[in-house]
Amino acid sequence: MYVCGPTVYNYIHIGNARSAIAFDTIRRYFEFSGYEVNYVSNFTDVDDKMIKAADEQGITVAQLADKFIAAFMEDTKSVNIEPATTHPRATENIPEIIEFIKDLIDKDFAYEADGDVYYRTRKFDNYGQLSDQSIDDLEVGASQHVNAHEFDKKEDPIDFALWKAAKPDEINWDSPWGKGRPGWHIECSVMSTKYLGDTFDVHGGGQDLEFPHHENEIAQTEARTGKKFANYWMHNGFVTVGDENEKMSKSLGNFVTVHDIIKNIDPQVLRFFMATTQYRHPIQYNSLNIQDAQNNLAHIQTAFENLDYRLKDGLDGNDEVKNDIKNFIDRYQAAMDDDFNVQNGIAVVYELVKYSNVYSERKVVKKASIELLQTTIQRLVAVFGIKLSIEALDDDEIMKLIAQRDQARVDKDFALSDKIRDALKADGIIIEDTPNGTRYRKE
Repeated sequence: MYVCGPTVYNYIHIGNARSAIAFDTIRRYFEFSGYEVNYVSNFTDVDDKMIKAADEQGITVAQLADKFIAAFMEDTKSVNIEPATTHPRATENIPEIIEFIKDLIDKDFAYEADGDVYYRTRKFDNYGQLSDQSIDDLEVGASQHVNAHEFDKKEDPIDFALWKAAKPDEINWDSPWGKGRPGWHIECSVMSTKYLGDTFDVHGGGQDLEFPHHENEIAQTEARTGKKFANYWMHNGFVTVGDENEKMSKSLGNFVTVHDIIKNIDPQVLRFFMATTQYRHPIQYNSLNIQDAQNNLAHIQTAFENLDYRLKDGLDGNDEVKNDIKNFIDRYQAAMDDDFNVQNGIAVVYELVKYSNVYSERKVVKKASIELLQTTIQRLVAVFGIKLSIEALDDDEIMKLIAQRDQARVDKDFALSDKIRDALKADGIIIEDTPNGTRYRKE
């Protein structure tokens, strides 16, 4: 898999996170299904935004990149995104980029113009096929948006840059066409084929990258190799912010970074919220949807804890749970095999949680069944990047207070019972009265 990564001039926003979480979830399901995944996700560490941001901060482009790549790794780790097998940087692949462009020029798919190099878009027969674009419509649009200087240099308004001549005092590298830097689209063609070969299985990225970025990648790469570039293209949906369902933008004042979100929201809740929406569907980020995700995740965690609570009195042996669990797993896989339909997949998990809670309330439970239920729940939610755990608490003092409360209830001293419950809650300890006795958990 190759997934287009961020341009590292700022902290990643929630739209970047949506893409990273969606494809991490897909990667995890491939691994759940027994595949070994070679996962490549790049960093664009030189472009106009990088140069502008570095200049504003009085640092080099390389220093800016190092700062925000470190921030990316920290923020994605917080939402349990596994690092890619390889995280290449554009600036680490300049010789390969130059070689790639030279080959396109030799094949007459590209041409040099006053230090810039452009791709002859119209020469590639299948241009526009991925995004269902008409080449004639594209020509009209390009004619309206290309500036006069660039228009004069291009053979055709729809041609796009492979190499850009350096401006004064701008970061640059030597090339056969003079000092300059790569265009954005060429970077991904070079890095994907370098690490995954001329043809690979899955290419992913945000819906906004389908055109022109991915369309240009296909044109460049297949022109050079003469082979199919990627077997499957996957594009995740947009994130809208707030109750008005607005697309996120700095001008609207609703630009939200993961770095800021996780100061106020449990990162695991954010992960669960985004991972349980099918990758192609849009996501509406607002407080109500986050609260729903928090509640649903809490139900799963509580079921896991309910099972753990019954381990101490579980008997040896097994019962009918094993066959039932196989049915849950089969249904889960059927849902996820249908274009990674995580909504239907998590619905099966909720049914398993309900089943587990009913089992936990039985008078007699089997230890092996409890452990199998726990293992299965953990295994299924791990695909969504969720790790369930049982916190070790300081039992002695808590158990003494619970015993006092139980006695108060026997004595019908409900005022004392409520006082003890409220005191424990103030310390973050939640008391639950179950058919199998009183249990507690951290809030």
